[in-house]
Amino acid sequence: MASVLVCGGGNAAQVVSCLFASRYKVTAISLYADEAERWDKAVKEAKGMTCNFQGTNKAVNSMPDLITKDPSAVKNCDVVLFTVPSSFHEQYFRALEPFVQKGTIFAVMPARSGCDFLFKKVMGEKADTLGLAAFETLPWACRFNDWGKTATVLGTKESISAAVVPPLTKSKLDVILKLQGLLGVEPKIVECPNVMSISLGNPGQVIHPGVTYGKWHSWDGKPLPQKPLFYHGVDTQTADVLEGISGDITAICKALKTLDPNFDCSEVKTIMEWYMASYSTSIADGSTLQKAMSTNSAYEGLCHPMKESGGGYVPDFQFRYLSEDVPTGLCFSRGVAELLNVKTPTIDKVLTWAQGKLSKEFLKDGKMNGKDIKDTRAPQAFGVTSKDMLCSFLRIKKEATCCAGICK
Repeated sequence: MASVLVCGGGNAAQVVSCLFASRYKVTAISLYADEAERWDKAVKEAKGMTCNFQGTNKAVNSMPDLITKDPSAVKNCDVVLFTVPSSFHEQYFRALEPFVQKGTIFAVMPARSGCDFLFKKVMGEKADTLGLAAFETLPWACRFNDWGKTATVLGTKESISAAVVPPLTKSKLDVILKLQGLLGVEPKIVECPNVMSISLGNPGQVIHPGVTYGKWHSWDGKPLPQKPLFYHGVDTQTADVLEGISGDITAICKALKTLDPNFDCSEVKTIMEWYMASYSTSIADGSTLQKAMSTNSAYEGLCHPMKESGGGYVPDFQFRYLSEDVPTGLCFSRGVAELLNVKTPTIDKVLTWAQGKLSKEFLKDGKMNGKDIKDTRAPQAFGVTSKDMLCSFLRIKKEATCCAGICK
């Protein structure tokens, strides 16, 4: 039986802990304050957790084996599932590193961009003995209802992409089969050829900053009487922004291909391709990106992150849609583009606006060398500052096979 360590305490962590605990041994770990203690108390009060599936009568009831904040619990687990925001990945990697055993598989959902750079940096020589599965996204749209007790799966994706770097003693297929067994029949894991494909194909870097920019870049600062819809509120102009970011990323992929025809970026989807691959059965009208987003039933009722102010609501620009998806998403792609001399007009526009809202400086004078670059996953934050250094890190050469810096 698989033994899984679930990292985090939010929506996804609670859904994963409940679903997996019905079939496997599950330990949930939260390093945030007293969250683990509160969660453990809530579960015991409810005598278990319940996860419902929206639109059906299906419900899963279970009890995690352990809820803790002690990172040494990883010693007894063969799979570590990250469901924490990417801004907390380094904290969890560092906490678990002293205790993790050889052969353990780290499945990061979603990995966001540059996860492999960070994994190698923190794990060092241990990285070769560990497995890394970098997922493009979560398997579900989900949320908790009664914190620590009940949660709901709003929609299950049909497929999710993952790039796998196996431990020395395992194959990629071994890792995928183990993780597919955890997930069940859906979603189907589609293997990506390299971790760079996950980094560039990260949909969060397109959707979250793009929709936020589209809605608020010309906001007059006045509170709104109600929270506006996030996905279902996308208009044609915002859809154009999303497709512009997506087009910039496609240009980066083409540049990588010119360096090495064997470098495979085929799994990096445009944002429209990603929506149709992930949610085709939930989308009522897929004729355009704007319509695909506004008719996706899995996103029904989801609003922009807002704060109460002045008798109404104002946008929360410190929410993860900017605070996470800009430094661990857009900054990575912009950094790679700079090293490859690729112009990214839409990314530059959104990144410049977003860093102002975050009171950060990533992009300065057209270069990824702002004072806060160290807080990003741009290659420049890891000392990769030239095309040659990027090629060396990616091991791009005639017989290139890339696992983005942690190849075997």
